[in-house]
Amino acid sequence: MSTEHVEIERKFEAEESFALPDLGDLAAVAAPEEQTLEATYYDTPDLRLLRSRVTLRRRTGGADAGWHVKLPASAGARRELHQPPGRAARTAPKAVVAPVLGLLGTATTAPVATIRTRRLVHRLLDDAGRVLAEVADDAVLGTALPPDPGEPATVTSWREVEVELVDGDEALLDAVTERLVAAGARVSTVPSKVGRVLDGRLPAPAAPADTPSDEPAPGKKGRKAPVRSAGDVVLGAVATQLTALRRADLAVRTGQPEGVHDLRVACRRLRSILAAFRPVLAREHTDPLRDELRWVGAQLSGARDTEVALEHLRELVAAQPPELVLGPVATRLQQTEARDHQAGGRRVTRTLTDRRYLQLLDALDALLADPPVTELAAAPAHPQLADAVRRTGKRLRRTVRTAREAEGADRHAALHEVRKAAKRVRYTAEVAESEFGEPAAALVACTKRVQDVLGAAQDTVVTRDTTVRVGRAAFAAGENAWTYGRLHGLEEARADAAEAEFWTLEPDLRRAVKAVASLA
Repeated sequence: MSTEHVEIERKFEAEESFALPDLGDLAAVAAPEEQTLEATYYDTPDLRLLRSRVTLRRRTGGADAGWHVKLPASAGARRELHQPPGRAARTAPKAVVAPVLGLLGTATTAPVATIRTRRLVHRLLDDAGRVLAEVADDAVLGTALPPDPGEPATVTSWREVEVELVDGDEALLDAVTERLVAAGARVSTVPSKVGRVLDGRLPAPAAPADTPSDEPAPGKKGRKAPVRSAGDVVLGAVATQLTALRRADLAVRTGQPEGVHDLRVACRRLRSILAAFRPVLAREHTDPLRDELRWVGAQLSGARDTEVALEHLRELVAAQPPELVLGPVATRLQQTEARDHQAGGRRVTRTLTDRRYLQLLDALDALLADPPVTELAAAPAHPQLADAVRRTGKRLRRTVRTAREAEGADRHAALHEVRKAAKRVRYTAEVAESEFGEPAAALVACTKRVQDVLGAAQDTVVTRDTTVRVGRAAFAAGENAWTYGRLHGLEEARADAAEAEFWTLEPDLRRAVKAVASLA
């Protein structure tokens, strides 16, 4: 069974001669406790976990022996998942790697390093004996295991001090930090022990582009700004969205809010980028990826859409005059939401553990490792970005014309296509924003407004279907279904208002697209 711990700590480097300063005026200090900790770290041969700032280890010794998965830091804290140690294994158990499966893809983990730590723990206590913080003085011996048979292991030793809050506050953490630095400790630049041990195997940061252009860089008179190639800009955008996809995947697997939504958005953005920049990345390689990204989005859509619809309907019921809510409407909606949430959760889990999904992640990694670029990838980014906006804008204009001529249900469907086309323009403009500045930013803002307005209209399609489904179930159970009909009517009115607002925005949208497309 997995448990979770939120870790708020700071790490410091120290020389062998470093002496821990007196902390007795900050809090009572318990007698030090000596511990011997031994840990084996697991990762893929290319260190996928470590490159994502995740560590996976099996540790013996100390109060928290077992399997630990440390997730990336957020707001100064790291989430740490614990499981019992079980038996030592060549590969980490499935239950242990489940939260980080999206980082691994189809790859398996194996030991990459071992770390032995002789630790002296100094606990800072309040007047009641409650532990406020732990100061760990560590003598560390790390061994980087050879990636290939026959190669030698690499051994590293150093001294480190860690300060972890338990029941104390940030003020205490700051005070201890100040005291340690004054005594000669240095704030560590390496986020983890295993990161230090395996530092030589991590890829070096990419060098910045330095090809000069004919124009000065903004704010640097006489200094030429680098001209980025279309391939650099597009591949940078793909890499950014793949990182966002994996971050969302991790959020879903660890039960974080909005994880499914963020995962769907990352899939949509990747699909749009690959479609809009077919002249830069060969479509025979990217079209199959777009199909797989579409499959992921479709698998996740039901869970998210129904959840949003039922939440909206419950809020709508709460806002109604009591005399217009006939029967246990709120209770039935809440029960439906709970059932649908469980069913949707099972579908999400099946999708994210499906080998098809994991192979997609591998394929996206391969795309970045060996990009299928065309001849245009080496060309300056500016004209290619403007052309992409022009082409996606042309597609948007066609869908708008179709929607203007459509009627009734066909019009609702046509406006949904307008929304999807506006999303593609937005995501293309986001890629172009670093090159075009304010015109692209204005286009992003305008398409976002259109997306929100038409999104509200599309949401009503799901809410209206839901009122019919739940209303029929209520009627079959002998309940008064009148209120569900009222909710359906209110959602029809919301759709009509959203559509009217879109037609008010449409001229601004047309002008915003033209402003960027004309920059080619």
